[in-house]
Amino acid sequence: MIEFKKIGLDAKEDVLRFTLTNEERNCDLSFVNLCSWSFLYHTEYAVADGFLLFRFYLNEKPVYMMPIGKGDLANVLLLLKEDALRLNAELKILGISPNMRKRMEQILPDTFVFDTDRDYYDYLYTRMDLATLKGKRFQAKRNHVNRFRKAYPDYAYEPLTPELVPECLRLEEIWCRANGCNEQEALSAERRSMQYALMHQQELELTGGLLRVNGEIVAFTYGCPINQDTWDVCVEKANTDIEGAYAMINYEYANHIDEKYVYINREEDLGLEGLRKAKLSYQPYCLLDKYSATLI
Repeated sequence: MIEFKKIGLDAKEDVLRFTLTNEERNCDLSFVNLCSWSFLYHTEYAVADGFLLFRFYLNEKPVYMMPIGKGDLANVLLLLKEDALRLNAELKILGISPNMRKRMEQILPDTFVFDTDRDYYDYLYTRMDLATLKGKRFQAKRNHVNRFRKAYPDYAYEPLTPELVPECLRLEEIWCRANGCNEQEALSAERRSMQYALMHQQELELTGGLLRVNGEIVAFTYGCPINQDTWDVCVEKANTDIEGAYAMINYEYANHIDEKYVYINREEDLGLEGLRKAKLSYQPYCLLDKYSATLI
């Protein structure tokens, strides 16, 4: 029987020893996301047979995340099946990469039904593209950045530190009032996740940055590693009254992420038309399709 435990800050070592050495670039595997969203999904984790396992709950039903690790995958999937049966639920696994799907189909053919949803694909970019904005395809983005520099020549970029969190939260409060966070369940949940992450910045080892215009914070962002070559941008907020603030914080942050990270994951668009248009406008390197698998 798998012994799942509630995920929290004390799980960091157990989780990171698997995720940071893994090839998967799924944003759901970033430790900041795992912890900061656990209030909503009641996320639990376990280590079994050389794999890191996650169990969470959707509509009060247990769902599992793609196993991460090396070993006897068939046996681990059997353990997950037994765990689901013990909870009177069908086995459903989310966040499955194309490579993991191939492995599952090879070792357990005709066992799972696979499905995918474009709304939950991750947007993967090269850090170099976002940090340089070179070439004709980025002309519009360079124009935004240049207009911002011209309009606010004395702007400043600063690393996000714990003492600056209250100022960032004030900007987020303004953003929320403008976007109706209290009336939208998804935005309200995002706000709670963000507040948790910011208040535990040091324990989570998240790294962020912010823009100041005339001494006021007009944009901030933060993220963390997914693995050794991919960085996850968890949150990005800006004052929409400041033209180009989003483009500039994106550009500056990409230039301040360690160069060892080849890729930047800017997460899903959730099927939101405006968000999809914005993410596509940055010319993603690829979209990471993620499958769900349901036991037949």
